[in-house]
Amino acid sequence: MVNTDNSIEEEIRERIAAGNRAFHVHKKLFTSKLISRNVILQLYNTLIRPTVAYASETWVRKENMINKLMIFERKGMRKISGPTRSEDGYWRIKTNQEINDILKGQNIIGFIKKQRLNWLGHVERMTEDINVQKIKR
Repeated sequence: MVNTDNSIEEEIRERIAAGNRAFHVHKKLFTSKLISRNVILQLYNTLIRPTVAYASETWVRKENMINKLMIFERKGMRKISGPTRSEDGYWRIKTNQEINDILKGQNIIGFIKKQRLNWLGHVERMTEDINVQKIKR
């Protein structure tokens, strides 16, 4: 989506809304106790992340965009992983560090960076007569 002030915030909001819809469609699957955590994480990486990161190769990364995407991912991961019982017996939600440990440092921002690098390689392999190559110059 292109607008006069070159802002992609509307696009980010729409992609996050699409990710929320995809998450809620599969909510029973993500919160099932019959499926292992590793399989649920693979499902999340296969179903939700690509929905949110669709066309992210062309996004200009800004700090507020990164924060919105990280908030979306942490919120979803908290719903997937459920509460944690603390040492004193009370239930609490997982901290950001615990969520990062579950994701093993492979968050949605790293996924988008990887997508951008893949797109760059694709563009570099294109022939000179393709419009993308003409624009790149």
